[in-house]
Amino acid sequence: MAHAVYIHIPFCTNKCHYCDFNSYIAQGQPVMDYLKALDLEMKKTLEIIPIKKVKTIFVGGGTPTVLSLQEMEYFLKSVKNHFQSWDQEIEFTMEANPGTVEIEKLQIMKDYGVNRLSMGVQAFQDGLLSYIGRIHNVRDVYQSVDNAHKVGFTNINIDLMIGLPNQTLSMVKESLDKAFELDLPHFSVYSLKVEENTLFHRLFERNQLPLPPEDDELNMYLMTIEQMEIHGYRQYEISNFAKKGFKSKHNITYWKNEDYYGFGAGAHGYLNGKRHMNLKGVVPYIEKIEKEQQLPRIEEHEVSIEEKKEDMLMLGLRLLEGVKIADYERIFGESIETKFGSQISELVDKGLLIKDEIGIRLTKKGLIYGNEVFAEFIS
Repeated sequence: MAHAVYIHIPFCTNKCHYCDFNSYIAQGQPVMDYLKALDLEMKKTLEIIPIKKVKTIFVGGGTPTVLSLQEMEYFLKSVKNHFQSWDQEIEFTMEANPGTVEIEKLQIMKDYGVNRLSMGVQAFQDGLLSYIGRIHNVRDVYQSVDNAHKVGFTNINIDLMIGLPNQTLSMVKESLDKAFELDLPHFSVYSLKVEENTLFHRLFERNQLPLPPEDDELNMYLMTIEQMEIHGYRQYEISNFAKKGFKSKHNITYWKNEDYYGFGAGAHGYLNGKRHMNLKGVVPYIEKIEKEQQLPRIEEHEVSIEEKKEDMLMLGLRLLEGVKIADYERIFGESIETKFGSQISELVDKGLLIKDEIGIRLTKKGLIYGNEVFAEFIS
């Protein structure tokens, strides 16, 4: 039974140079028509697969806070209408970009139960922010955090990025220092991935993207881990660090391979043993629901037992606590060694995994070479 809900708002003020998410510049888009279609998708889905109690809601994008005050209120009222039974300690996260979170909008969000913000800050150098296509500057970051505090938000995450073009180790250190000064309970730090269909990929193909050397990027990550520990943030996942009691409950749902609803254009969901992906385009999404009166699925498949086993290790090993042997045996009725014994032994020998009587987990070296570890568990 799913207790987690993901909702996708695919609209942005602009497209960042590294972004391959399903997002569209909001100007000229049928935003309210989309929100009405989203309302109908939630209604139709819950008629088929009802939910008893919601523990986490995560609104991602795009930039959800690009919605106008009227659109935001319509959207959140819709969410509240469809998901009425909330866990007493619900985590309701909305992604936000600095510069799009004025006090009036934050107040509407808080009034409708949003209690966690995740802000895409990325860096604390105006020149670097401009180069990667962000519309905000460092001043906007401080203003947005201040606005959030004034409205009463205390559970705030900010995203930072490493391995950006022209970024140096000292620039990452400066960004971390300025982030720590904000005294927030959670940070996510991601390495740049040059994805296809982005401006950065086109520059990379032409050898015009000045990425830092691999050794520098590695040192950026290691320094991040060290600085987080010094400042009292516990690393609980490859890219995530939190003060006690502030881990992202919603993201842990993904890493533990648990069921979740996925609503909106391009959204993924995992319900009753089936994974699905929705249509990506805004207008096709709207038409599928409004005109054809059908769920906007582009793909749906039953997850086999073998795939579930692989998913449990690939996702679970992202967490520093790793995968517990007892959990694996309880779910699948067999020893973890039966399916993955040789892979685990090889990765232990390489110094990438630790195995004990409790479970398996990444070593410090394994954190750095996580993708190599995960690939070993794909058949």
